[in-house]
Amino acid sequence: MNFIDFFEQFLRNPAQTGAVVASSTRLCQLMVEEAGVPKAQIVMEFGTGTGSVTREILRQKRSTANFIGFEINEAFAEATRKRCPGAEIISACATTAVDVLQQRQLQHCDAIVSGLPWAAFSNDLQQRLLLAANDALRPGGIFVTFAYVHGRPLHSARRFHRQLKQTFTVVKKSEIVWGNVPPAMVYIAHKL
Repeated sequence: MNFIDFFEQFLRNPAQTGAVVASSTRLCQLMVEEAGVPKAQIVMEFGTGTGSVTREILRQKRSTANFIGFEINEAFAEATRKRCPGAEIISACATTAVDVLQQRQLQHCDAIVSGLPWAAFSNDLQQRLLLAANDALRPGGIFVTFAYVHGRPLHSARRFHRQLKQTFTVVKKSEIVWGNVPPAMVYIAHKL
């Protein structure tokens, strides 16, 4: 999917898309590394977008590890399937993560990497998604997501950060990735 197609999806539904361009290579690498993907056996991605992070997950994960991606925007899901052949991309909301694991006779996942536009979501949706992530992760699992630096002062972004800290025991922040458009930082949340 090229820039124009991506931007068109943003214009159609900015709250669902949340970005005007795909994440930078450095942001993708940082998220996947911080999530511990190279050591994980089961990895989930909430919001695959067009597959920038997905491709990095597939590059870093073990060959024996399971990967399940969620993307509610069908155009993005299809773009990710084309960009990452063989990756399991489910066209559904990530709130169904536990159900999807159970359908595959999996108890928990080890890592969740999320590219969802948290600041664009309602309080209720933020809570449901964070609870789904927490419930899907095994004890000791890691949930990683990012926030745009310019959006952090927004009420919904501050609310998300509070909910993240209420849902997970330990929450850390990375340095700012200035090369991303726009600049972003990564939240690393551990389930104890």
